[in-house]
Amino acid sequence: MNHTDRVVHWVLSSLELETTLFHLGQYCGTWRASVAGRLRAGFHVVLHGECWLHLPGAAAPARLQPGDAVFFLRDVPHHLGPHAEPQACLADSAMLPLDVDIPPAQSATGLACGFFDFRPGLSEALLAPFPDYLVLRARDGEGDGDLAGTHALFGLIVAEARRGGSEPSPLIARLVDLLFFYVVRHLAARDDVAKGLWPLLRSAEFSGLMLALIRHPERTWTVEAMAALAHMSRATFCKRFAEASGQSPAAFLLLLRMKVAEQLLGGRCSIAQAAERVGYRSEAAFARAFKKATGVQPGAMRRQGQRLSLS
Repeated sequence: MNHTDRVVHWVLSSLELETTLFHLGQYCGTWRASVAGRLRAGFHVVLHGECWLHLPGAAAPARLQPGDAVFFLRDVPHHLGPHAEPQACLADSAMLPLDVDIPPAQSATGLACGFFDFRPGLSEALLAPFPDYLVLRARDGEGDGDLAGTHALFGLIVAEARRGGSEPSPLIARLVDLLFFYVVRHLAARDDVAKGLWPLLRSAEFSGLMLALIRHPERTWTVEAMAALAHMSRATFCKRFAEASGQSPAAFLLLLRMKVAEQLLGGRCSIAQAAERVGYRSEAAFARAFKKATGVQPGAMRRQGQRLSLS
């Protein structure tokens, strides 16, 4: 695995993603479904049948078929329905349970819908350059590219959905997590989509530096030290770094250090130990930086990690 892959994989593990399943079932007749209006990111996965995705201002609706998924990284007005004409998609039919014994009728559409929650801080900075919504086609997972493997995940989601029972399988949300990570990794490799931090993380100029920062966040990383590792003058380094990421080297270093600290506090490290391991000699200075980057105090993060370890 090269430097770039290591960095991208570390970034993916840094996305504090929590997926919840909102509803699972099928629609018949005239219907309308949406996860908009709740100030949260969301998703729809088409389990069987087909439908149309309608977004205000879009040139045309998008036809969705079995295995297709839509990921909304932000709260975007939209709805799914059985017709290409948005005004014909009326909320006349309620979602019904999936029929596991009888093959779904041609007019029935099975959906798994839910929400994503991202912890503030590094996750927001990493996802900010991406578009508001992403459509993953089932056929994208049938080849040998970055999305290879998603086809099998769709199959597992459908299998879990059809197990039946009074409660949906919790594995569905975890499988959607994996789908989303495939999409993020795919977008991170596209120059036409991944702006901001991603080109910096993938670049030949900076990937070695990024790996060094991740491995040794405790070192005294001055701008001069980072420029030397990237084999550039200070002025050239700052200019190219800002052009690639849209922020200063110091701002990026802060986000990275606080992400490492967050992982340490979620384990067994004390606040003093976490501060030292990301390069802070003062607990007070560390606490200010942590609150600025994550929105919470390090003590609260540590208590949350302790509760999770005991549960």
